[in-house]
Amino acid sequence: MRPLKKALFIDRDGVIVEERQVDSLERVVFIPHVISALRKIREKTDYYFVMVSNQDGVNTPSFPLDDFEICQNKILEVLRGEDVVFDDINIDYSLPEDNCPGRKPGTAMLDSYFNGEWDLSSCFVIGDRLTDMQLARNLGCKGIWLHEKEASCPENVALETNSWLEIASFLTLEDIKGHRTAHVERVTGETSVSLDLDLDGSGKGEIVTGIGFFDHMLQQIVRHSRFDLSARLSGDTWVDEHHSIEDMAICLGRAVSQALGDKRGINRYGFDLLCMDDVHAEVSVDFSGRPELVFCVSFTRDYIGSVSTQMFSHFFKSFCDAAGCNIYASVSSGNAHHQAEALFKAFARAVRMAVKRIPGLDEVVSTKGVLE
Repeated sequence: MRPLKKALFIDRDGVIVEERQVDSLERVVFIPHVISALRKIREKTDYYFVMVSNQDGVNTPSFPLDDFEICQNKILEVLRGEDVVFDDINIDYSLPEDNCPGRKPGTAMLDSYFNGEWDLSSCFVIGDRLTDMQLARNLGCKGIWLHEKEASCPENVALETNSWLEIASFLTLEDIKGHRTAHVERVTGETSVSLDLDLDGSGKGEIVTGIGFFDHMLQQIVRHSRFDLSARLSGDTWVDEHHSIEDMAICLGRAVSQALGDKRGINRYGFDLLCMDDVHAEVSVDFSGRPELVFCVSFTRDYIGSVSTQMFSHFFKSFCDAAGCNIYASVSSGNAHHQAEALFKAFARAVRMAVKRIPGLDEVVSTKGVLE
């Protein structure tokens, strides 16, 4: 099952360019910081960009269609030059007295977004007028109201501001909430582990465990979760790899749990379907606070490098217990190296989805009110 898509429904006049009848190139004046903000949102999030605009009376003698299209094309050209591309454009040319169902706050222009492929409750309408906030309500979205704060604010408005910089920070969660980090150390008679984790990193870090294939798997977690992870382990590998892999999993699970804190505002659930050459992996994760592992994997070899394939289920069980999460993992038969690598990649991507913070959400995704 594909994840539902999210969109930003963005007004044009008063939001992207200054509010007026934009019928000549001299009248194309961009709102301060809008281009850099949109570029940042495009780079840092998975929102689709949808332009939704009322253009009163276009194709009338006072506002010829050619004049509108010249300016519209110029606006889109400038935005494309800054890597800001709209995935969909919806323009209503009617006048208010026409009572057109496609005119905002009506939703007729946007009927295709009710087809079940969109998570409308996680979408936003960005506009400068009350009608834009009414459109958000009619779509089942939240509103971002870009205006000078004067009028009373509707309940469905998640952010009221006069700054595109603040909108970008709100939607990317940068400069509003700090990075979620943790440092964990574990020293026993069998191993010594030191680990630093940043859930909001960029996929960087150095990992040294002394177990080559295990290092390779941990690097898959770093790359595909986009976490920053630095870890150093020394263990009794002359006995076998068991203690080292177990204690690294415990430390990683504890670090994720510490970094998540009360889990307020996160997705909580994550899943990924991933194919790698001859194998197919599926992993689902729930940071419920309750540990549980369902591991449906039959490896086609007993060892990969120096690592016993029995240790992979033990790694994920130890992680579950320490992080307080459920994991369901399955991998098809195939090359054993590919089985393990696909498993770790899918796990990383599922965790990345689960820990992602949702803009505008400041509560725990549970009817209990806690995840523990």
